[in-house]
Amino acid sequence: MKKTIAVIFGGQTVEHDVSIITAHIPIIQSLLITGQFNVQPIYISKDGLWYSDQKMNDLNFFKQPDFEESLKKIKKLQILFNHGLKLVLPGWRSKVIKIDIVFPAMHGTFGEDGSLMGFLRMANVPFVGCDLFASAIAMDKVLTKQILSTENIPVTPYIWFTKIDWENNKNNLKQKIAKLHWPLFVKPVHLGSSIGIAKVKQESDLENAIEVALHYDDKILIEESVENLIEVTLPIMGNNILQTGEIERPLNKTDFFNFNDKYISGNKKNSGTKNQYSEIPAKIENKLSEQIKDLGLKTYRALGCSGISRIDFLIDNNIQKIYVNEINTLPGSLYAHNWRKAGISNVELVTKLISLAEERFNARQKIHYVFNSNILNKI
Repeated sequence: MKKTIAVIFGGQTVEHDVSIITAHIPIIQSLLITGQFNVQPIYISKDGLWYSDQKMNDLNFFKQPDFEESLKKIKKLQILFNHGLKLVLPGWRSKVIKIDIVFPAMHGTFGEDGSLMGFLRMANVPFVGCDLFASAIAMDKVLTKQILSTENIPVTPYIWFTKIDWENNKNNLKQKIAKLHWPLFVKPVHLGSSIGIAKVKQESDLENAIEVALHYDDKILIEESVENLIEVTLPIMGNNILQTGEIERPLNKTDFFNFNDKYISGNKKNSGTKNQYSEIPAKIENKLSEQIKDLGLKTYRALGCSGISRIDFLIDNNIQKIYVNEINTLPGSLYAHNWRKAGISNVELVTKLISLAEERFNARQKIHYVFNSNILNKI
């Protein structure tokens, strides 16, 4: 009997459209190709409404100029999550679909940040990718740096503050910022896909960069830029036994690997990412490659990652110093283009991730979450 896989995507996030791409390329496409699964797409609109319709398994549905008008003809999804996850498709005769496994494809806020994982844990359903805790930590660039620092994993010097801090102590914060070595990067703490990020080379541009970042988040990271930069990234897959992909070097010509570099320029049709935007494997010294893989595995374990993640690194080419930059617990399009270079097809990648989700779920069923006591009788 085929298992039913729910692929959840979209959402109230600045990475909404990227999520649609990841859901279809390679996840839904690969699941359908296997013929082993019933695929139930779950789309969350930008205003937070949930829908499910088989038409949504086709990416072309979302490429229609008026697809949001088409949504109005589809009844909103209802969900039951008592002892498992069930979808209720409303109608004259409602249809109830039991979900065996969930494949999250929601980047950013309310998805990749651990919110969705918490819901799925409460529903007690297996789900692909990192669990709640690793997702929440990795989505916070400051918490990530703080944890990595305690594990002696190198990160760039930084400061952080909240929107309230900036409004109440702007001059004091500017003095702290001035002590960092410029140029600097200003980043929203909880966003991905390089949205809201700016490289600041002079003080006159600082406040504007901070205001832009605060438009997207209420917590800001300011860190030193690594000059003479080699930027590389490493995807990793697994729960307890880990497997690395290929070390990849972006070939962007901008100051940093921005949204346009990642998703728009070239628009590589078979992976959802830019064509000719990177070098796989990266042409760097063997010693650096070994250090990157070692740091990547240590980082993955330190944050408690499982399923899949991607670790981004910054290398100061002058002194051959490596810094861990960020951890992405839901790489765009699962970084399938990289895994293919490592000899793993899209179908193999997706089915392996489903197996890892079931493995972690089965292990979690052996943990006791309830404790019986008679405390209520003593009150």
